[in-house]
Amino acid sequence: MSTPLTLSTGTMPWIANARMYAVDQAAAAAWRELFGWLAATSNVDLQVIDHAFPAPLSELWSRPDLGYGFMCGLPFTRAAPKPQPVAAPLLLNAPVPGRPLYQTRLVVRAESNYQSLEDTFGSRLGYTVADSHSGYNALRHHLLPYWRSRGQLYRESIGPLVTPQRVIEAVLAGDIDVGPLDGYALDLMLRHQPEFASQIRIVASTDAAPIPFLVASPQCPADVVEALRSALLTFGDDASCAALREKLCLQGFAPVHVTDYDVITAWAAEADAAGYAQPG
Repeated sequence: MSTPLTLSTGTMPWIANARMYAVDQAAAAAWRELFGWLAATSNVDLQVIDHAFPAPLSELWSRPDLGYGFMCGLPFTRAAPKPQPVAAPLLLNAPVPGRPLYQTRLVVRAESNYQSLEDTFGSRLGYTVADSHSGYNALRHHLLPYWRSRGQLYRESIGPLVTPQRVIEAVLAGDIDVGPLDGYALDLMLRHQPEFASQIRIVASTDAAPIPFLVASPQCPADVVEALRSALLTFGDDASCAALREKLCLQGFAPVHVTDYDVITAWAAEADAAGYAQPG
């Protein structure tokens, strides 16, 4: 299913999708509002498409008509040819204010007896998918020092759970004892599903890393990419978007510096070299 935005003209519609951070219906509606603003501001014809789980994100990233879609830094570093960077989100709760960074939060059920990450060792760990930074690579990087000193940390490593929503559901259902959540996805969940605040508890956070960013396909014309980028870089200063920024837990958007994502590759290489293939 697709919903056209007839707010601008252009030679063809370019698809827009915020699957990674459309964590629920309210967040998805806020992203659609942003798509409308972006189409009008950039004068680029955008067409919102659904690409919900279980459809693989790799299919979205490989579409030649992709004009606006979030991509995790880990698969971006491995992609060939690479999509074109558009802009990176600046979070209201960024670990370093004013920089496009995020963290993975390791969460447990609020009523559990776990007070620290170390308390969860020997229990059941969840993960999202192997090509995810927040739900796999950052998790592995955070656990690597413990694994080097202690060996196997968890009796079960359960996945792929694929999405942050399914990680929370697994924690609350008791299917896993601790799971990794993209910190920005968690911010959006708590903003739009505040009941989660009393149901889960954060026991650890990973080191900060460059956040997933918006990309366009390699085939998207340079002038279209530049129009989208230029518009997004004004989002944080547009007074008419103040309420929308609050709904999306955003300060604005920033330029993408591709070399910043080398740290993600380095974390993966370190864990691979150590023989720590899967978090657990």
